[in-house]
Amino acid sequence: MPSEREDRCVCSQSHAIVPPRPVQCVEDVEMSMKQILVVGAGSVGGFFGAHLAKGNPNVSFLLRPDTLAAVTRNGLTIRSAGGTFTVRPQAASDARQLPKPDLIILGVKAYHLDEVMDQIEPVVSAKTVLLTLQNGIDNEDRLIARFKRDCVVGGVAYIYSKIAAPGVIDHYKKGAVAIGELMGHESERLLAIKDLFTTAGIPCQLSKDIRRSKWEKMCWNCVFNPITVLINDSVARALDHPELFAVIRQIVGEVTAVSAAVKVPLPLDMPERVVKATQEIRDIHTSMYDDWKAGRPTEIAYLNGYIVEKGRELGIPTPVNEALTAMIKAVTEKEQTGPGIVKIEGAVVQPVSFDRKAMQQLPDEHQIADVSAVMPGMKGRAIAVRGLLDVPALNIDADHVTFHSLDGKYAAALTLQQARDFGVLVYEIDGEPLPDGKGGPFRLITPGLGDLCANVKGVGKIEITKGPGRDTRQTTCPPAV
Repeated sequence: MPSEREDRCVCSQSHAIVPPRPVQCVEDVEMSMKQILVVGAGSVGGFFGAHLAKGNPNVSFLLRPDTLAAVTRNGLTIRSAGGTFTVRPQAASDARQLPKPDLIILGVKAYHLDEVMDQIEPVVSAKTVLLTLQNGIDNEDRLIARFKRDCVVGGVAYIYSKIAAPGVIDHYKKGAVAIGELMGHESERLLAIKDLFTTAGIPCQLSKDIRRSKWEKMCWNCVFNPITVLINDSVARALDHPELFAVIRQIVGEVTAVSAAVKVPLPLDMPERVVKATQEIRDIHTSMYDDWKAGRPTEIAYLNGYIVEKGRELGIPTPVNEALTAMIKAVTEKEQTGPGIVKIEGAVVQPVSFDRKAMQQLPDEHQIADVSAVMPGMKGRAIAVRGLLDVPALNIDADHVTFHSLDGKYAAALTLQQARDFGVLVYEIDGEPLPDGKGGPFRLITPGLGDLCANVKGVGKIEITKGPGRDTRQTTCPPAV
C-alpha cells in the first residue's frame, strides 16, 4: 500500500518461510556496504539508484543494452517537481565488468527475477547482501532458494514515478522505502543499508515485520493496479464510484485470507485502510496502467495471479482475483503473431486470428481427421477453409480469398466460392503441429482444384478482398462453378 506509515503491532509466527541459518552469522562478518550495484534503471531502480549515486561514486548499474546505451550517452536523469539532476554512474550489461558488490539492490519487475539471478550469480560472494524493492510477495523466498543462504533483506518502495525514456525517470509523488530482516531483528547490515538511503536523502524506515509490510502493499496493488487498467483511468475514477467499494472489499478479503493462511495476519479493516491511504494519491495512474500503455508486460501474474495460485494451493477460493487476472491478461497481452498463428483480415468487419488450439475447437463438421481421405498420399489433420471463413463477418462485397505465406514470398488467390468449396488447411500431424518441412505450421491444399493450383506452404495470413488478390502461382485455377 502506498503509505509510509507502519503499524508496529507484530504478530508471532508471522513468517511464511524461515530462511536457512547462515553458515557464518552475518553479525560476525565485518559489514561493508562500500560497493553498491543497482539492477535496473526503471521507475524504482532508476529513481533510488540515481539518488544513491548522486553523492556516492561507488554506485554502479546493471542495465539492459538499450538502457545502457542511453545512460552511457546521456547519463541517468531524474526529473521531479523538486528539481532535475543527472548522474553518470559506471554501468554495464555484464555484472562481471563492474566492481564486485557488497550490496545489490533489485529494482526490476518480478518477471525478470530469474534472468537477473543468472546475471548476478557470478558476482555474489559469501558477504553480498541482496535488497529487493520489487512488487510481489515471493521475491525474497525465490532469492533465498537460489543462493541458499541468509543474504536477503526485504524491502518495499513507496513511490509514483514512470519511465519517460530510457535513462530518463519522471518522479511525481513520494520516494521512500521500508526495509527489514525477514526474521524481524535489527541487524548490522540493516542499519548500514538504512544509513546509505538516509545519507542520500531518501526516507528509509525500518520494519520489524517486513513480510506484513509487503502484504499490506500487496492489498493495494491487487486492487488498484488491475482496476485502473480495466476502467482505463486513474485511481480517482475508482474511488469516486461507491459501487466499486464492495469489489475492493472482496479483492482485499481474498488477499488477507491467503496472507493469514501463510501466517501473516492483517487487520480486519484492511479494505478501509486501503481506500483511506489512497485518497491522497487519487490522481495517479498505477505502474500496471503505465506498463500497459507503454506496451510492456504487466506484473499481474505476481500480484492477483499469485493470490489465485496460492489460494488454490491452500484451498482458499479467490474468484474475484481470478477474474481480474484473466481480464487483465485478455486486455493487456499483445495479439500473437508469427509462426503458429494465421490471421484472417482485409474485407472483414473485425480481423480474427487462429492458432492450432483454436482450430481444434471449431465444429466437427469442418474437421478433417485424416487428410488422406481428400488428398491421397498426404498425412495430417486439417480444417475446411469454409469453417475458418464462417468465423469473421465478411464485407458484403467480398468475393476473393488470398492465402499468403508467412515469409511473404508466395500467395494464391481463389474466389470466395472456390475457397469455401475446395480449400483445406492442414495444421497437425500425429497430434503435433505440422512441421515446417511438410509446409507447416499451416498448409493450404485444394483437393478438387488440383494441388498445383493452390498449394501454399507456411500460410500466415488469409486476406479477404474485393477482386483478385496477389497470386504467385504459375498455373491457372479452373473457373468457379
